[in-house]
Amino acid sequence: MGMVGRMLDASVVASFDGSGFRRHARDFDPRDLEVDLTGRRILVTGASGGLGLATARALAQRGATVLVGSRSAARAQDACATIEASVETPVSLEPAVFDVSSVAGSRAWAAAGTAERLDGLIHNAGVLPKTRSVTDEGHEQTVATNLIGPFALTMALLPQLRRSDDARVIWVSSGGMLTQKLHVGDTFDPPEPFDGVVAYARTKRAEVVLARALQAALGSDIAVYSMHPGWAATPGVEHSLPRFFQLMQRRLRTPAEGADTTVWLAAKTPRPAPVGAFWFDRAVAKVHPLPGTRCTDAEEARLWARLVDIVGLSLPHGEARPDQPAPD
Repeated sequence: MGMVGRMLDASVVASFDGSGFRRHARDFDPRDLEVDLTGRRILVTGASGGLGLATARALAQRGATVLVGSRSAARAQDACATIEASVETPVSLEPAVFDVSSVAGSRAWAAAGTAERLDGLIHNAGVLPKTRSVTDEGHEQTVATNLIGPFALTMALLPQLRRSDDARVIWVSSGGMLTQKLHVGDTFDPPEPFDGVVAYARTKRAEVVLARALQAALGSDIAVYSMHPGWAATPGVEHSLPRFFQLMQRRLRTPAEGADTTVWLAAKTPRPAPVGAFWFDRAVAKVHPLPGTRCTDAEEARLWARLVDIVGLSLPHGEARPDQPAPD
């Protein structure tokens, strides 16, 4: 990347927006996504709209059997119909109906055996609520949907993932996480007055930390990645951040552009390295570009301990230490 490109990226806006994607895409190898995913089974949570729908469509177009995740059976069916109507070739789609914010619901779906083998698990579902609410299991809604439920789902699906010869788990984080330092207490119990944007960004920071810990815990058989999609025009952004959407809508990425790196991480062969890293526009990105956002080992251990306690597992944090230095 030349000096002008580095200056534009430093501005953030000209990196995260649509112009940033188009500039970065000049360095993409188009052959990376000229792949046949026939026979691979991939679950995409939150696939009924926005980035999840774009991700599901792109993977299905390449032959994968896509499990279209949604809390609503009707929305999952509608998403399948939308994808089928938008592509010229036959696609393989299966509705996957469960509430990812529920530990019990995620486990029940995994135990139902809908996916005997799973080659990919894409944690795309997420919420950015304006007001504080609590799930039936007693967890704040943001952390339940973005972190607790997905972690429980991942652990429940390990048998299916281990039946794959090339399994991948991908966390769709957010560039907003770059502004936040991991603080476990505030992540699981957001302080008052409730700030939905901050609560969301903290869960997204926790996802990135967790991805590295999971990679170390699961070993090399399952690749774990986190990424951020930039700023994309999706119904979720329009609903949760209406003023931002109104101001930036002409500059935002399309859902397909926002989903590109997720699709690339799920489909590229051989798998990109290093595993456990944080990706943006098909390149490893800095995790701590802002000062004061690094977390301590003790705080990382607290995150792991909190999650395994909530979902009822017995995995010592020592098993989840990264085997490589944390990226910048």
